[in-house]
Amino acid sequence: MSEIHKFLFEGLPVRGVLVRLTDAWTEILGRRASASKAGAYPLPVQNLLGEMVAAATLMQANIKFNGALILQIFGDGPVKLAVAEVQPDFGLRATATLIGDIAPQASLSELVNVGNEGKCAITLDPKSRLPGQQPYQGVVPLFGDQREKLDKLSEVLEHYMLQSEQLDTTLVLAADDKVAAGLLIQRLPLEGTGNLEGSRVSQRNEDEIGVNEDYKRIAMLASSLKREELLTLDVDTILRRLFWEESVIRFEPLSGADGPHFSCTCGRERVSRMIQGLGEPEAHSILAERGEIEVGCDFCGAQYHFDPIDVAQIFRKTGDVPPASSAVQ
Repeated sequence: MSEIHKFLFEGLPVRGVLVRLTDAWTEILGRRASASKAGAYPLPVQNLLGEMVAAATLMQANIKFNGALILQIFGDGPVKLAVAEVQPDFGLRATATLIGDIAPQASLSELVNVGNEGKCAITLDPKSRLPGQQPYQGVVPLFGDQREKLDKLSEVLEHYMLQSEQLDTTLVLAADDKVAAGLLIQRLPLEGTGNLEGSRVSQRNEDEIGVNEDYKRIAMLASSLKREELLTLDVDTILRRLFWEESVIRFEPLSGADGPHFSCTCGRERVSRMIQGLGEPEAHSILAERGEIEVGCDFCGAQYHFDPIDVAQIFRKTGDVPPASSAVQ
């Protein structure tokens, strides 16, 4: 089963999370292969999306946030948009939109950042928003301080975390068609708890960037983890091989009902709201052309059908949602 393992290094300002997604990841891939006319993702896209899902799960596990964490990569390459979303209960989903041919060994830059205009965005969307509250979103480019293209998602996210949290972070990510996995090592903040909203950063935390020797030692060990090891070895073996000289305090792993699992938040009600947002003239124009309004979910493959009666019910009164009278797959 998919699992999350959180741990600390006793007496040191360093924490870690290790994620292995198996059944949750293969369900994402299986739904894409069976529901999309385009079929399965090309290998480079599959691997990028798997790394994104693993990274988003790591970040959700590493913060205290009651809402969805949404990781997006977008730019001017053949991958127009890639999205990974993780809910606070570790329900996760992911999708990618492709607009061109994908080279068999395409790098991150070749997929998303051809003209060096690609972006990475992380959105924190609270489950219960206060009046007027907007989701927090941070955006960074897919290049480094010298505008050099970054060809690893881990490098992009390390840069993001340093800017948003002012905390040193090391990420190791890997994915294939069976496993999406990641290891996160992070220096603990000296003040506050640190979070992706950047609201608890301080000068003391910033002053520690790149100078803490304990973090640097453990980060170097973590960086020695090879892709094949991350994909094939169990968690106990990985932690023992990497940190056998350190005193590691491990917490109860999260798996099964409490761990990562595929979950899609689409639904007939949400699609009805979307149709309502189109406006009645546009909705009737689609009906006149096609006889019904059909909407498919890019994440899970579900198909929602609305006939003229359904559409009439949507616009009869603001906020009304039609009953599930039409077939839903």
